[in-house]
Amino acid sequence: MEFDTIAAISTPPGEGAIAIIRVSGDQAVEIGDRLYRGKNKLQAVESHTIHYGHLYQPEQEVKIEEVMVSVLRAPRTFTREDMIEINVHGGVVSADRILQLVLSQGARLAEPGEFTKRAFLNGRIDLSQAEGVMDMIRAKTDRAMNVAMKQVEGRLAGQIKRLRQQLLEGIASVEVNIDYPEYDADAVTLQHLLEQIHAVDREIDELLQTAKQGRILREGLATAIIGRPNVGKSSLLNTLVQDARAIVTDIPGTTRDVLEEYVNVNGVPLRLIDTAGIRETEDVVERIGVERSRQALQDAELILLVFNANEPLTKEDQALIEASRGFETIVVLNKMDLERRLDREQLTEWIGDVPVITTSFLQEEGINELEQAISQRFFHEGVEAVEMNYVSNTRHIALLNQAKASIAEAKSAAEAMMPVDMVQIDVTRAWEQLGEIVGETAPDQLIDQLFSQFCLGK
Repeated sequence: MEFDTIAAISTPPGEGAIAIIRVSGDQAVEIGDRLYRGKNKLQAVESHTIHYGHLYQPEQEVKIEEVMVSVLRAPRTFTREDMIEINVHGGVVSADRILQLVLSQGARLAEPGEFTKRAFLNGRIDLSQAEGVMDMIRAKTDRAMNVAMKQVEGRLAGQIKRLRQQLLEGIASVEVNIDYPEYDADAVTLQHLLEQIHAVDREIDELLQTAKQGRILREGLATAIIGRPNVGKSSLLNTLVQDARAIVTDIPGTTRDVLEEYVNVNGVPLRLIDTAGIRETEDVVERIGVERSRQALQDAELILLVFNANEPLTKEDQALIEASRGFETIVVLNKMDLERRLDREQLTEWIGDVPVITTSFLQEEGINELEQAISQRFFHEGVEAVEMNYVSNTRHIALLNQAKASIAEAKSAAEAMMPVDMVQIDVTRAWEQLGEIVGETAPDQLIDQLFSQFCLGK
């Protein structure tokens, strides 16, 4: 890759107090000096300092913008290249005009994620840390942010590299045995190799045990709110979101489409899906909404099954209970402020040991108990247990499973008394699969694909 000088706007588009244009590469400071007029030349100032001045159109010497320019010299920068960051007044026109001016002086518009990609290629971070940067940007709760931060700090990378080193020591002992066959130490070598892969296998198991919780923290828990019309589904959504996102009326069938919102419940990000009431209907529009509700039910990881305590149970309620079997489910018994007409014993008989939370969304009762039940359902030790390494990335989880499968094949080959160099093939494959997590054995196409998912200017 040619390491030319790149530039991009690093702040979100739109109006704001300040916009930042980031420039990285060998010509970054020189390009800044062509445009900047201040007390000192940027090339003469110390690294990691910020300077007040103005930007000029260099050909006509026309003043364009009042700025603050940060100068950061390699290698102590995000990309390990010379960088400048031009702070201008916020606004689409202002930021774009300065970016075009920088590009006119020889910089190239950065590709999505190219600053972080350069940090990776220059050895400042590994691939898992780079992915952690994107997870920090997309984090929807403090807990998700903490997990991403630990990944950026290299906690997961350090553990993966240590596992690879253990496998490498086992592989090296096999290579020594192959190079010096006169010592005839196959049994000793195989025993040493088995000890290493057993230890690695245990740690991979421990990491994979955190995968479900880690993925929830990263992506959010797909939570479908299901129930008959007019039982309080939209009220539940509005209560958790703390905003009137869904229309609430006494008329059954008000919600005719699927509404989706993210909400933070005791540190667990929920992707709440408010569905149309599931029932038989002749209304064409409502029928489409009911079909979408059934699909949302199939895609959900958690179902909040809402019943109206002011009405007796119906065959439709029983059908919903049957449809939710096999899913993680919490029953919400709503409208407890009204006269109770629902047979609680009959409900218990139908749902079994599914937890039941009694609520009144009108009077905002039972909300804390519901939120606690949701977090305990998926984080039995509490979401506060963030000191452990959570594996949250789908790619990492897949590679860990592949490495575990390779280790299982290596153990099977060893138990079948296969030659030690045959066992080594599977161990080497596991070593390479773990290397893909941190980018040490990842193909270039994968690296390009991952960084293309980043936002422009990051």
